[in-house]
Parts: sequence; C-alpha cells; structure tokens
Amino acid sequence: MSGMASSVLDLAPVVPVVVIEDAADAVPLARALVAGGLPAIEVTLRTPAALDAIRAIAGEVPDAVVGAGTVIAPEQVGACVAAGARFLVSPGWTDALLTAMGASGVPFLPGVSTTSEVVALLERGLREMKFFPAQAAGGTAYLKSLAGPLPQARFCPTGGIGPATAPEYLSLPNVGCVGGSWMVPADAVAAGDWARIEELARAAAGLRDAGGLRDAGGTCR
Repeated sequence: MSGMASSVLDLAPVVPVVVIEDAADAVPLARALVAGGLPAIEVTLRTPAALDAIRAIAGEVPDAVVGAGTVIAPEQVGACVAAGARFLVSPGWTDALLTAMGASGVPFLPGVSTTSEVVALLERGLREMKFFPAQAAGGTAYLKSLAGPLPQARFCPTGGIGPATAPEYLSLPNVGCVGGSWMVPADAVAAGDWARIEELARAAAGLRDAGGLRDAGGTCR
C-alpha cells in the first residue's frame, strides 16, 4: 500500500463497505461514518450512483478516505481515480486488473480466497490483500492457517462479517482490518438516519479495543 502515509489496513479497524443507490446520500453518510471514527470508506461499484458518490465524498468530506470497491475490470480503474478514489478494492484479480491497479498511483487491495492466489500476489511483491468472501472461504480458521507459512501477507477480510465475529478476525496477527456493511443498514440509509449510522460506526470503531487486542507492549496493532 505504498503511496499513502498509512496503509489502508491501518486507518481503522473496520472499513465500511457501502452500496449507495442515491448520490445525494453520499456526503451525509460519509460524514456520519467519519464522525463515528471510521474514515476509510469503500464505495462499491454496484450501482450507477457509485462514481458520483465517490466524487461527492472526495470533494466535500475532507476527513474521509474514500475508496472504490468491487473493481473488477481494468477500464474501471481510471474512472475511479478520476472521481477521487484514494484506494481500490477488488473481490478477485487477474493479471490485467493487477497491472491497471498497480499503474493507478493509489493503494489497492486485490481479493484472494485461496493459498495459491496469496502466493501469486506475494510473488508479485504485493503483501496486502482482501480476503473474500471471508466467512464462506474459511473464516478465521483459514486465516490462522495462512499465518504460519505466509506470515508476510496481511489481510482485510470481508464478506459475512458482523460485530459478533469481527473481534475474532481483528485478533489475528495477519489481519489489519475487516470490511463490513453492518454499520450502514439499508433502512437507515433510506431513512436518512445518519445519527444511527454514526452510533453504529462508533461501536465498530471500538471493536479492536473492546476485544482487548493489544500486543505485549500495550499498543494497538
């Protein structure tokens, strides 16, 4: 994740994975998440409003670090960066997609779900990646198994993770943060209930400390 003062994996314990149907919701939603302590926001490219949402957050919420998620085609990369995305996340990767993301000038997390994919990315000099779909692909047991032979790989597990399971992921030495959408429930977004989203974000931001996840030196990972 070169190119940022801090790795995306270290910005916050949880990266909200946000699906925005109406670009008008983007700014108040991002402000609520930032106020709750979650500055890194992944806006997925699953809706027609996604690029406008990224553009709005980048332009109007300076404390947010907005990224683009569900990047699956090389031609999407330039459009995301032009809109203001400061990091990119893919559910999986191909050589062409890796090349495009690597040339983008912004940090990126390519998605993996198998040991061979992790080894292939390490071979290319990439050490930080998304583990997706986390729960379906083996969850914390799988990541624990990877830590022995592949300790240099760090992950942002995403997919099926909620507030009950996030602390277990965050306790693993090879997990920098987790991705999830539980703090942005669709009904709250539809209702414009930004106070509820801020409250959920604050609870998510405290998960690392709540789990007692401190190393022997007493500092948070």
